[in-house]
Amino acid sequence: MRSLLSAATISLAFTLFLTPLFIRLFEKLGWGQVIRTPEDAHNPSHHAKRGTPTMGGVIFILGSIVGYLVGTLTGGSPPSISGLLVIWMMVGLGAIGFIDDYMKVRQQRSLGLSGWRKIVGQVIVAVPFGILALNFPNSVGQTPASPYISFFRDIPMLSFLALGTVIGWIAYLVWVSFLSVAWSNATNLTDGLDGLATGAGIFTVSAYSLVTFWQFQQRCTSDALVTAYQAACYDTADPMDLTIIAASFVGALVGFLWWNAPKAKIFMGDVGSMAIGGVIVAMAVLSRTEILSIIIAGIFIIGPGSVILQRWYFKATGGKRLFLMSPFHHHLEMRGWPEITIVVRMWIIAGILAVMGVGLFYVEWLAAQ
Repeated sequence: MRSLLSAATISLAFTLFLTPLFIRLFEKLGWGQVIRTPEDAHNPSHHAKRGTPTMGGVIFILGSIVGYLVGTLTGGSPPSISGLLVIWMMVGLGAIGFIDDYMKVRQQRSLGLSGWRKIVGQVIVAVPFGILALNFPNSVGQTPASPYISFFRDIPMLSFLALGTVIGWIAYLVWVSFLSVAWSNATNLTDGLDGLATGAGIFTVSAYSLVTFWQFQQRCTSDALVTAYQAACYDTADPMDLTIIAASFVGALVGFLWWNAPKAKIFMGDVGSMAIGGVIVAMAVLSRTEILSIIIAGIFIIGPGSVILQRWYFKATGGKRLFLMSPFHHHLEMRGWPEITIVVRMWIIAGILAVMGVGLFYVEWLAAQ
């Protein structure tokens, strides 16, 4: 518990007190927001945001790492492979976003990496994660991830290795890559209004900290066969360490939100939104709750879902639009909703979905006893 509190406190203090210094640094470097098209072209209020320091995701990435390392050392235990894998996904996908942001700032254009280049980069980050996650077993033989598709826990009939070693590994890595591409792009599309993705990330990753803490309390150990809850124990390899990195990330986001809330003094940029996606996919895979993440992180599905619906409806009707603009939060702007109203209500939806996911997770545990 001391590690948990230390990690959250240090990361919170890092972003809360040091963000103003980073803002001044980014201003000197010329890392200002570039107005995108066509979304911002139809939103006059967005033109006032031009030049606001961006790429602030660098700050909470650093804050999360510092908080996690201090937290684990304070608790007297070194970082686990699971915690380091979360950092790998956070930093790796964040780096893809950083390159995209830097290209935009350097060229003063709204176009950075092309879609396919982003996907290639995301896959390059995801494949080593997937390989390492099925290695490094702990003292009872548990690896950070498992070769199963999981809901509340592994689904026995959905094993990739049942397809054979070679095909199974390929299928497993395709699955991990798909999750990485899907979640990092989903969080990226959600980051369109001041504080929206930051607040949504706080609710989502907080829910995952509760999930992994409960897994720690009910973990399968070498003496699990003599416990009262043997049928409902969890095979997660390092649940407490996952809780620590999640708490550190939440603390960093909370501190950053102080400066990112409407009207934002700094934007997270693609580096930040993709880092959030990286943490979500890592927590989902390592806590063995990939399908449950659809509910816990459901707020991040609304944006890309509206984009898909918009394109489908446009093609199906020969040019008509289902929304005034997509993603959905821009549609609400076009309907005249104030930005702060949209952001707060989206936060409420994020909180409801996160609580719902944790509630279902607990109900499944009750049923499994």
